[in-house]
Amino acid sequence: MLRAAAGYILLILLAALNVTPFAWMILTSLHPSHGSLPDPAHLLPARLHFENYRTVLQMDATPFLRYLGNTALVAVCVVAGQLLFCSLAGYGFARLRFRGRDLLFMLFVATMMIPGQVTMIPAFLVVRSLGWLDTYLALIVPGISSAFGIFLMRQFFLSLPSELDDAARLDGCSEFGLYWRIALPLSAPALATLAAFSFIAAWTDFFWPLLVTSSTQMRTLEVGLSLFKDSFGTTNWPLQMAAAVLTLLPVLFVFLFTQRFFVRGIALTGLKG
Repeated sequence: MLRAAAGYILLILLAALNVTPFAWMILTSLHPSHGSLPDPAHLLPARLHFENYRTVLQMDATPFLRYLGNTALVAVCVVAGQLLFCSLAGYGFARLRFRGRDLLFMLFVATMMIPGQVTMIPAFLVVRSLGWLDTYLALIVPGISSAFGIFLMRQFFLSLPSELDDAARLDGCSEFGLYWRIALPLSAPALATLAAFSFIAAWTDFFWPLLVTSSTQMRTLEVGLSLFKDSFGTTNWPLQMAAAVLTLLPVLFVFLFTQRFFVRGIALTGLKG
């Protein structure tokens, strides 16, 4: 009994520790927009200034809605690409037999060990040579596939019983039909997990959009958020925090919607090696 109570107390403390920065951010965003960083002793404002959010959305110097639209388009396209290409590659590595399959898969997995900073410059040079700088192609195409996504889908497809394939082939189903009609519908937990990870990564990406975009109309939210503070000559903390809250909300909604798939999806992908 005491052990259970101690466990709950520890969980409550850890939850409070994680929630406190977000609560501070939200309360700061509701202070007067001309104010400085609030004193922790007076963190709760006398009046809630929800107009800060309208100010952020209507600013001409930093078109927040344009940033939001760019980020939403990039994130949706990246998620769609990840689900399509990673599931196709994962199915091939899991269910098809061809010479060098395991070696090729090991090479794919090995790329996960390479830091992103190492491949950033070569990727930038490729994008520049294709004439994609400051376009949506530069923001979307490099992210539509990943070694992690292929690994995740491959491990899930390995967990499906091979008897499903045999029965479908006896009924005259093609290999693509096996993937599209049988394997893909059964992989909803893994697809939801991959979609959530891909969306969060695309939505919160900062350095790559900063590197390949130069015009205000092509900026994404994370880059726009870093430029937002320069619009006032000095950091306007209430408006800065309001912009941060608006940037965070879509990620929070996606996580809350898909978090029930996380444990199931990751658990199922680890059943077979």
